[in-house]
Amino acid sequence: MAMNQGYSGLFQSLSSSSGSTNFLADYASLKSGSYGRLMKAYYGTGQSSSSTANGVGTRTSNVLDQILEERKNPKVSEDVKEANANLTTGISNMKKTVATLQNDATYTATQNSQTGQVSQSAVDKTVSAMKDYVSQYNEVVNASKKSTMTNKTGYIANVMKATAANADKLKEIGVTINGDGTLQLNEKKLRETDVTKVQDLFSSKDLMSYGSTVASRLNFAGIGLDATDSADKDNQAGSGAAGVKADSETLASDKLYEKVKDKDGKETDKYDIDKILSTAKSFVSNYNQMFIAGQSSTNSGVLANLAQIREKTEQNKDALKQFGFDLDEKGRLKLDEDKFKNSDMSQVQKFFKDYGSSIATNASLVDYYTTTNANTASGYTAGGAYSVQGSSRFADSI
Repeated sequence: MAMNQGYSGLFQSLSSSSGSTNFLADYASLKSGSYGRLMKAYYGTGQSSSSTANGVGTRTSNVLDQILEERKNPKVSEDVKEANANLTTGISNMKKTVATLQNDATYTATQNSQTGQVSQSAVDKTVSAMKDYVSQYNEVVNASKKSTMTNKTGYIANVMKATAANADKLKEIGVTINGDGTLQLNEKKLRETDVTKVQDLFSSKDLMSYGSTVASRLNFAGIGLDATDSADKDNQAGSGAAGVKADSETLASDKLYEKVKDKDGKETDKYDIDKILSTAKSFVSNYNQMFIAGQSSTNSGVLANLAQIREKTEQNKDALKQFGFDLDEKGRLKLDEDKFKNSDMSQVQKFFKDYGSSIATNASLVDYYTTTNANTASGYTAGGAYSVQGSSRFADSI
């Protein structure tokens, strides 16, 4: 019984430890008597004249060397290499096809400049783009199943999740999901469908559309920065995130909205608008810096929290617009200074006490994962599967 436990512990050590320090420890274990007994039990004692004095032959020694060599230099099969290559190429091709489906020109007929006649109808262009999308989607999904590139396959899994969430809308345009996660296109049904349905499904103007979600995940999956560039981008994202957190908290604070005093030291009913505006401009600048740098990060903790911030901002875009904040097609913020100055500052403060505190939580985590604990971020999923308080939409009337 004790011997079996010893063997079990040894195999566990062989399969779970890593690094040069552990190799030395393993080697010591391998040369101990317990390993000799293990090899003897596994291969038997009758090993002809090549056996050593302790009964463990050269065959055992060769197996030892082979085990250690395989641990130091793990072999990657040709199938895996091919899958990794196909996944990388497939992601790049799929991004281009999604861009085509997000282009308004895809949904208008092409005319011959000389004859003025239609050379390609909107339906033909849409069908062609969708056929490419389905083909490339299936190639990426199949490759991801065999790929060892977990940073990419995690995002492809999220693409598949978004596809499943939009299964009904896809079915309306003739696209169904197979049992293995790949797609199947009914071209006849697609040709009978109003092309605006496809256009809306892939809309780039709607940050929460199926097409925008897929494009975002493919962008993250296709990132190929080296370690230095990635670290630099993370530092920039962290700096912007720290600024977003600080500005959000300031825009919610009572101190920022203290009324201006007159020359006699008496409080007036006026706010220091320039001071509040300065903080709002800083918030916009840091917000955009955080996303510009962060979208190129390879840190899944950073990306998960940025996705949460983007979603919360999208949910609150109507309220933001009332104060002069606007979102462009890339999700960047713009500030209409005149409109902001004319806003009710008490309502600005009220809004940031909810929205601001909510995204400050995520911004703090972006800063955390870019500066103090990058390694543990690998535990985050590409979809940001974790619980964060304060995600409710700002619903009070303004």
